[in-house]
Amino acid sequence: MRELAPGVALALAGAALAWLVHLVLPGVPWLTAAFVVGVALACLPPLRPALDGPLRAGLGFSARTLLRAGIVLLGLDLALGDIAALGWWGVLAIAALVGLAFAISYAIARALRLPGDEPVLLAAGFSICGVSAVGAMAAARGSMSKMQDAATPTALVTLFGTLAIVVLPAFSTLAGALGMPMGEAFFGAWAGASVHDVGQVVATAQTAGPAALGAAVVVKLTRVLALAPMVAVASLRTRRAARAAGGAGGKLPPIVPLFIVGFLALVLVRSFLPVPDAVLDAVDLVRTALLAAALVGIGAGLRLERLVRTGGRAIVAGALAWGVILVLGLGVAAVVAG
Repeated sequence: MRELAPGVALALAGAALAWLVHLVLPGVPWLTAAFVVGVALACLPPLRPALDGPLRAGLGFSARTLLRAGIVLLGLDLALGDIAALGWWGVLAIAALVGLAFAISYAIARALRLPGDEPVLLAAGFSICGVSAVGAMAAARGSMSKMQDAATPTALVTLFGTLAIVVLPAFSTLAGALGMPMGEAFFGAWAGASVHDVGQVVATAQTAGPAALGAAVVVKLTRVLALAPMVAVASLRTRRAARAAGGAGGKLPPIVPLFIVGFLALVLVRSFLPVPDAVLDAVDLVRTALLAAALVGIGAGLRLERLVRTGGRAIVAGALAWGVILVLGLGVAAVVAG
């Protein structure tokens, strides 16, 4: 624990600083600010020896363990009854969106030769739930030990998710001016289907009113539920690859990681047990704080010199993947709000 304490303390301090930034600039989501704080720390040359030395273990713990804890608590935001209210066609449309967006984003990243596990992590982040999906997929793939693999996809989902907060409302306004107004429910479903992190979805959808926000949250959390089967498939593929490489005698990742089991357990708790609003509010605060500390850890592990070498390809991959999910999201919105 002693070797973890300095890095964890820095991650928590960075999360607190990001919260203050969010309070001063409400338009900047807390999690976005947290990642920027982490990247800023990584860019300070005097800190590099400490980040790569005594702080490394604690920052890595934050990027892995605190992230997984935040993903577990995300399950308490999701009730199966909310998903059922979408109807079969709505659920199938969202499932199709996740599958298509994942496959196309992965193909784009591979075609642009992104290194290591970046293609699969980028695909997970853009198609499912942003930073949480990047972290969950990295854990299933065993790539969290290489923080850079997670850092570039995290940077991309943070960048384009933040852009969505401005771009989607502007597009809606333009459509209205051209005589093709989007209803609140349609806009909310589009935001929920195409924006990455839950916080970014809320920031985007609330600009159109309470009906849009309600539709966005339900669609978004239905996408989040896809995290469990996606991670399970990734774990199975990792186990098979390890066995094929002669690693059957070593430690293999579980078929369903423990934190995903915890996530599903809290989904069932929220679905079948009464949970007071005060508890939900407290859990939401703790969850966001854990994810913010994790993002500080991930951002602090980003080495811009490596990102610059593949940065052009990475940004193009992110832009194309974002365009794909925006278009697919319009189709989901037509089904859900039609």
